[in-house]
Amino acid sequence: MSSLALINEFLGQPPNASEHGYQIDHILEFSHWFMGVLFFGWSAFFIFVLIRFRKSRHPAADHEGVRSGISTHLEFSVVLIEAVLLLGFAIPLWARRVNEFPETKDAILVHVVGQQFSWNFHLPGPDGRFGRRDVNLVTNSNPLGLDPNDPAGKDDIVTLGELHVPVDRPVIIELSSKDVIHDFFLPSMRIAADAIPGSLIPMWFKPIKTGTYEVICGQLCGLGHYGMKGTLVVDSPPDYQAWLKERAELAGTQSAPPPGAPKTENPNAQPQNKPPEPAQSPNPSGQL
Repeated sequence: MSSLALINEFLGQPPNASEHGYQIDHILEFSHWFMGVLFFGWSAFFIFVLIRFRKSRHPAADHEGVRSGISTHLEFSVVLIEAVLLLGFAIPLWARRVNEFPETKDAILVHVVGQQFSWNFHLPGPDGRFGRRDVNLVTNSNPLGLDPNDPAGKDDIVTLGELHVPVDRPVIIELSSKDVIHDFFLPSMRIAADAIPGSLIPMWFKPIKTGTYEVICGQLCGLGHYGMKGTLVVDSPPDYQAWLKERAELAGTQSAPPPGAPKTENPNAQPQNKPPEPAQSPNPSGQL
């Protein structure tokens, strides 16, 4: 870690584990050092003013005020640096994150549904299609309201509180909520977005380090907000395939290959001359 980045570590920021995270870290590093310089600079100026214009030295008030233009130049410099940070770095980075989504065929697609006070993760099955969801079908055993009569949902994978993704592959997430506004925040991936009832909010990231990372809710959502946490596990490709196979077996789909696995001959499978329909790709420009 560079010496500049030490201030982020000192303030408790976890190590970055995403491809784009270093860009976020650089902006935070500069902002922290800039705010530190301002703090000590304005503190020194305040102490100087208290001493320079103390009552014993100036018993009578001077109503003409400051005659020098130094303070004006200093204030203009601060505004200029802040404008460069916002217009030159922050806004372009944000624009790339919401407009330049990876190709759907190369990405892992996940539906994330927040509720008081947990996270539900929904992945398409071997057919690559999400099953239909209906709010009227939501029960304790069917938290997402998957339609049991929809063939596309027979092989879907639904987990509570824990999401597995492979390393070095982009992950596209569509966020929604069952009750109030939540915020899906992955500190180690340097990404967050609000989960809003009735809306699908897209976000994406690309993990570059295997490991287990914390998922938290960054939006005050009720009395149990403090406990609304989850786990993101970034696996190696073999471990990810093993996890998918395990989840498929739990869902009763042992005969079907997991998503992303090499195709093998299966006498019970559909003809191979018609590829499965891919999952619907999020449309960032239409959602944000």
